[in-house]
Amino acid sequence: MPTSPHRPVRRRSVLAGIGAAFGGVAGCVGTSGGSGGTETVSMLAAGSLNNALENGLRPAVDARLRVESHGSARVARLVAEGQKDPDIVSVADVALFDGPLDPEWYAEFATNAIVVAYNPETEGGRRVADAGREGWYRPILAGAVDLGRTDPDLDPLGYRTLFALDLATGHYGTERDLRTAIPERDQIYPETQLISQFETGSIDAAIAYRSMAVERDYDYLDLPAEIDLSDPAFAESYATSTYELPSGTVIEGGPISYGSTIRRDGPSVRDVFEAHVAGEYLPAYGFDRPDDYPRYSGNAPGEIAG
Repeated sequence: MPTSPHRPVRRRSVLAGIGAAFGGVAGCVGTSGGSGGTETVSMLAAGSLNNALENGLRPAVDARLRVESHGSARVARLVAEGQKDPDIVSVADVALFDGPLDPEWYAEFATNAIVVAYNPETEGGRRVADAGREGWYRPILAGAVDLGRTDPDLDPLGYRTLFALDLATGHYGTERDLRTAIPERDQIYPETQLISQFETGSIDAAIAYRSMAVERDYDYLDLPAEIDLSDPAFAESYATSTYELPSGTVIEGGPISYGSTIRRDGPSVRDVFEAHVAGEYLPAYGFDRPDDYPRYSGNAPGEIAG
């Protein structure tokens, strides 16, 4: 896609750190022997991590990596209901580790931001670009833009989109409630297919993670920190917006943080997990990391948290 004058220049930190693992639940899908003594390590992960795992993590590890990606809320349900039993689980919202998942510990390993990606080759995309970070919502409200988003019942990006619209209403002082006025059912696409809708011409713009735009080299507008769920300084403000999942779990808005945990111990699993949460491959895919990441919560074994 042609370079746009609206593409901002960013500086990204390099993820660093070491992770490890502890024993978990055994099952029929997990670590197994492979040809030539190479073991297979299974990961069930957030859809927004898929490209980074397939093209960044896979070449960096010796084990055979089996990656399956879905919206994180679905990932959590699949594991909690016993439909999937991976070695490693990685989600885009650590709140899902408080329910429906409940691991003894997890590592926060990356952050992200909500952006408005757009297609400069369509009229609607150009309208968004011209409106800029202070007025992107206006052509959407006017019905001049075909917008894409994800399902809030299936993945954190979906409900974070609603949080961002809530926060944008207050930040810009709009007369209309953007969370009520903008969302429509026909805007919803699977997280792993959202940005690729630009290629089919189905949408002009999408509310997405910055990483999703960066990894596909699409143009996007950075949003103010008060809206984009990236800055811990606004955590209290972010928390004023909530969403109830079909399970009844109520999610509060908060700074975006990806989390991972191990469910089954083993040398190959440990090696993959270490490379995963160290995250040296992640900056190239649009993810960031605070200086204190990976950060462990819960009853993490000393050799991991230490």
